[in-house]
Amino acid sequence: MSALKIKKGSNKHSAYNLRPNFSDVTERHTLAVLVDNEAGVLARVIGLFSGRGYNIESLTVAEVDHLGKLSRITIVTTGTPQVIEQIKAQLGRIVPVHDVHDLTVEGASVERELALFKVAGEGDKRVEALRLADIFRANVVDSTLESFVFEITGTPEKIDAFADLMRPLGLEEVARTGVAALSRGV
Repeated sequence: MSALKIKKGSNKHSAYNLRPNFSDVTERHTLAVLVDNEAGVLARVIGLFSGRGYNIESLTVAEVDHLGKLSRITIVTTGTPQVIEQIKAQLGRIVPVHDVHDLTVEGASVERELALFKVAGEGDKRVEALRLADIFRANVVDSTLESFVFEITGTPEKIDAFADLMRPLGLEEVARTGVAALSRGV
């Protein structure tokens, strides 16, 4: 009797499909975490990321319910789908965490970020910086003879594009708030 030459997992109709379902693709996810507003909670949540070597691209925290003493932590992170699922599961097991939402998976969401840009320049560069700020709907919040401070709100991609255009015009300093996000609809 000769052995059958069937590759393991090669038949998609097999009851014993042994092909791994893991993905090597790194994805960007926005997580909204509702936590108790008390000392040490942020450190515990962030400790989960640092202890396992997960990267945080953006982090914002603010109290959202003063009477209920609740805060919302918005985290933008990257990882494979398996890593993201592991992060969500581990976040859900931390005691002061009430709710974990993956806004990237749960449907349409709105993401915004606020940034301040200090741009120094003279002559044509100054005029060009003002022209670009107008196109991006950035506001001038401070002006001296040597520099401007622009305030811009938008998606992280819009903020990045504005920064790229301001660099050759004399970008001196940038301050970004991080992503604030909500799911759309009811």
